[in-house]
Amino acid sequence: MQFLKKEHKKFSKSSYPKFILGGDIGATNTHLGIFGVKNKSADLIASFHFRNKDLSSVYEAINFALNLIKKDYKIKIENASLGIAGALSPEKDIAKMTNIKWSISKKELMKKLKLKKIILINDFEAVGYAINSLKKSDVSIVKTAKRVQKAPILVIGAGTGLGKVILLYDKNKDSYFPVSSEAGNSDFAAQDNGDFELIKFMRQKMKENISYEDFLSGRGIVNVFNFVRNGKRFKETAYTKEINGSKIKPELISKYRKIDSTCRETFRIFRKIYAGFARNFALDALPYGGIYIAGGIAPKNREIFDKEFVKMFEQNNKLSHVLKKIPIYLVLSLNAGLIGAGVAGADMLK
Repeated sequence: MQFLKKEHKKFSKSSYPKFILGGDIGATNTHLGIFGVKNKSADLIASFHFRNKDLSSVYEAINFALNLIKKDYKIKIENASLGIAGALSPEKDIAKMTNIKWSISKKELMKKLKLKKIILINDFEAVGYAINSLKKSDVSIVKTAKRVQKAPILVIGAGTGLGKVILLYDKNKDSYFPVSSEAGNSDFAAQDNGDFELIKFMRQKMKENISYEDFLSGRGIVNVFNFVRNGKRFKETAYTKEINGSKIKPELISKYRKIDSTCRETFRIFRKIYAGFARNFALDALPYGGIYIAGGIAPKNREIFDKEFVKMFEQNNKLSHVLKKIPIYLVLSLNAGLIGAGVAGADMLK
């Protein structure tokens, strides 16, 4: 079986008393890594990246990685920490993925892979674990404000799906812990005529509730693009023709957002909805420790998180003064979920 890519750095086995397997299992890709665990740190020393469409199951990817680790690095892995894009059972022993027809069982993992200990967490819970382990180069500032130490932190992010997690500070452990959520599937809140027209358009293809994820995700970008095209405000171009016939529509809409009027309008609406989502959950969590925007879409479209985004985020009749006090950061690292899974695994071994 082939993997999408492999990354590694030089390390000495004697530098780490323990090793674990970390995983970030999304709807589109599966990322696995070896972490060297020392004291409270988890260092990513090798990673393997797979396209899910090339896999029969997640078990196939993990088994492949474990065998490769044993062969190439002479390391036997006995513990694993997996961040999974889906809702977990209350016991956190089964995960049903949201945007791919995979169900992952801790019992099955241990049986098939002969691992001693496994923890399953939500993929955005994993991103939450990573926040305080990211390098300065992995984060950029969207909105400056005084960060309150030990205050709640909000992490949101759009990719194949839409995630949200709140980090709360535990004074007994002197560290943050994430509270997982499925808020990306909460109902989209219309605010103006444009939003109502967007909902009306979506009602033609959806009978159930219309969620934020239907707009803030890869397929969400396509939904907004189709809405803009349906309005016939913009002429068809060579770019829109290419997009209409493509299997990678979100990537092309992003690519042409600066030169094609339809793509530009798509991202104007996308930015507006993103700012509203951030505002709603900022009021829910009061994250004076900051909002971190993660996920696969944001780093590739950094320009939309501009002064206009901040202005829309701060719009509120009663609590604009509260929103102005919340800093916002952009997570540039695409490995945040994988790093967070390693941090959670290191915590498991303490």
